Amino acid sequence: MKDDELASVLTGVGPRLRALRTERGTTLTQLSETTGISLSTLSRLESGGRKPTLELLLPLAKAYGVQLDELVGAPDTGDPRVTFRPFKRHGMTFVPLTRHLSGVNAYKQVMPGATAPPGPVEQRVHEGYEWLYVLSGRLRLVLGDHDLILTAGEAAEFDTHTPHWWGAAGPDPVEFLSLFGPQGERMHVRAKPKRGTGGT
Repeated sequence: MKDDELASVLTGVGPRLRALRTERGTTLTQLSETTGISLSTLSRLESGGRKPTLELLLPLAKAYGVQLDELVGAPDTGDPRVTFRPFKRHGMTFVPLTRHLSGVNAYKQVMPGATAPPGPVEQRVHEGYEWLYVLSGRLRLVLGDHDLILTAGEAAEFDTHTPHWWGAAGPDPVEFLSLFGPQGERMHVRAKPKRGTGGT
């Protein structure tokens, strides 16, 4: 690899790390606790102020459940198949369905059934745009003032600046596809909730 190509690869690591952390909804503090890498080092890695090394990238790849070449943007091998490496976050199983960390990322998510009656939830906001498609089970989506139940074959999309939360709507597990894109990047797929499932 030529020097200018190497410099280009290294320059792209920081934005990839930041995009991946944002997409996962992970804070620098949480990532520091998981990897043992200091907050200042993580921040400098993402901003480009710290040169990425194997000692730093290996624990980050493990924490995110991705291959090392995904973090550094290694050239494609020509094989179009995506190597699925499931990982767990917040009690859910995530199966990556896209190879690259930039642009739109797709996941299959498997969420265990709810163990308590429905109640108040803590909504969150962040950069990006989200699209959900339920494969099986019942997914409760609280979006701003709306409290919806999505069933198999139904989809929803929303700007993640809108306060939101989702979880299983009953004791059975729920499986769904999730597409997440940069802020303002819409998926152009929309489904209206069924009558009687909405909140206020």
